[in-house]
Amino acid sequence: MSTLKTLNGNQTIAEAARQVDPDVVAAYPITPSTAIVEIIAQFRADGLMSGEFVCPESEHSAMSVCIGAAAAGGRVMTATASQGLALMWEMLYIAAGLRLPIVAGIANRSLSAPINIHGDHSDTMGARDSGWIQIYSENCQEAYDNFIQAFRIAEHLDVRTPVLVGLDGFIISHSMEVIKVEDDDKVKEFIGEYKPVFPLLNTDQKMTVGPIDFTDYYFEHKRNQIEGIENAPPVIEEVGKEFGQKFGREYGFFEEYKMEDAETCIVVMSSAAGTCKDAIDELRSNGKRVGLLKPRVFRPFPHQEIAETLKKMKTVAILDRSSSPGAFGAPLFTEIRSALYDYEERPKIVNYVYGLGGRDIMVEHFKDVALNLEKIAETGKVEEQTGYINLRE
Repeated sequence: MSTLKTLNGNQTIAEAARQVDPDVVAAYPITPSTAIVEIIAQFRADGLMSGEFVCPESEHSAMSVCIGAAAAGGRVMTATASQGLALMWEMLYIAAGLRLPIVAGIANRSLSAPINIHGDHSDTMGARDSGWIQIYSENCQEAYDNFIQAFRIAEHLDVRTPVLVGLDGFIISHSMEVIKVEDDDKVKEFIGEYKPVFPLLNTDQKMTVGPIDFTDYYFEHKRNQIEGIENAPPVIEEVGKEFGQKFGREYGFFEEYKMEDAETCIVVMSSAAGTCKDAIDELRSNGKRVGLLKPRVFRPFPHQEIAETLKKMKTVAILDRSSSPGAFGAPLFTEIRSALYDYEERPKIVNYVYGLGGRDIMVEHFKDVALNLEKIAETGKVEEQTGYINLRE
């Protein structure tokens, strides 16, 4: 039966990993994901996990081990953050290009320079075109649930694509929360037995992995890789619904909060969505018809579903916890604005960058955003396309 435990975000990822018990865990510790690796190492030492634990000399090597183990036919995971994910960059593309269903827990953290160990989304957003499926978590419970589902999604025969699960560094990775931990046997039943498709250790099956691929077939192989991630949306929905049926918490591409009669909407991912909900509750008590859309899946981006939900709004504010220097807006903003482009009737949209380097975003900040949306709705004018929240300038 399920039990209630007080765990932080890193502990929830480690707990889920213990229950899944991958064949290989390869990881190098880096703040703020270090505890994930430490706890898994302890689980392995105590005999609570049967798979191999490898701690190589760097994150680049950790992902290299994951690639080798997955290609050999193993169920494989890792965990990292920030510069660690950046050091894996080369290998992220190889893992995706080889269609290896590796799962990674990412305690989202800012990238240098200057050096900062706190949470924002610059690490995973920098990897948004690497070919990995990306799922984000609002709290510890979602981190646990998302990490379990990630294995089912990655390993589905129509997908066969690596998945990363993000949880905001320190804000979630180190915050204690009472979560429901499901029964070990039920989790194992939900995950199922892993059946590799082309394991290198099967010497009866002739195959080639990682050859030089020039102009003759590179294009076709990349198209095959794209096919895997394009096949993911129905699988993500199916797995989320099945998880809900089995454990009582259903998941989709995004969560809507008080959107039924909303005229304006704030879009924000991960932990800040919880703060936004408090702000919306206060605004609603004052008669403001504002709602929240919290994206859960960023890759593959559910453009049609989000556009259909937002097209009826008068105004929308999209909040990004990362920047995209030189681009016309930050990553989440550009995706959503593009998704709405073909609609003749669409809302006025503004972009806010917030929380870089872990800077706080408060209820009052969300209330200010909502009031600005109300002003835009009244005047029909967007005076400033992109703004910054809680910034000294």
